[in-house]
Amino acid sequence: MPDIDILNQMIHDSAKVQLSNHYNKMKAELTEPAHPRSSTVIYGVPENTIIIKVDAFSSPDTIFVGSKGECKRADYVIVSNRSGKQIIIYIEMKATKGHLNEIIQQLNGAQCFIAYCREIGKVFWNEPDFMKTYQHRFVSIGHTSIPKRKTRIHRDSGKHDQPEKMLKIDWPHHLQFNHLAGV
Repeated sequence: MPDIDILNQMIHDSAKVQLSNHYNKMKAELTEPAHPRSSTVIYGVPENTIIIKVDAFSSPDTIFVGSKGECKRADYVIVSNRSGKQIIIYIEMKATKGHLNEIIQQLNGAQCFIAYCREIGKVFWNEPDFMKTYQHRFVSIGHTSIPKRKTRIHRDSGKHDQPEKMLKIDWPHHLQFNHLAGV
């Protein structure tokens, strides 16, 4: 069974962002959970995609102490499988500008959430290679509640395949999926 189908069975609809049609392509509107008026739209999202509101899940702070940020999670995870290009994009949104260390902790927490989903797929769906070959991308989107200015993109080095090397976008306007995915 395809990974996206398993994820769709695994994750509640209330924890997913619905895609909508935009000139024969798909788009998704992401809202900053703590600031409902703070949002951005991603255009060109492949149809074979699931967007998970990771913040919709209860914090594990009843189990973990949280002293290293292990209870934090990014806002969204986009899992896409388009034409054999398997990609997971972890997204943290901030209404203004966030602190770098906290954003890294949130992106790491979302990566742990996906690792947990991967184990569930392996064990309960009996799929030993579930989500094994996906590439990972990390994105921080800031200043989402401020009236849009020219989009500013910061990338320190190469691919944004680690939380510490995240793609930083300020004042997002007309974001494209392919750009976030690094393809």
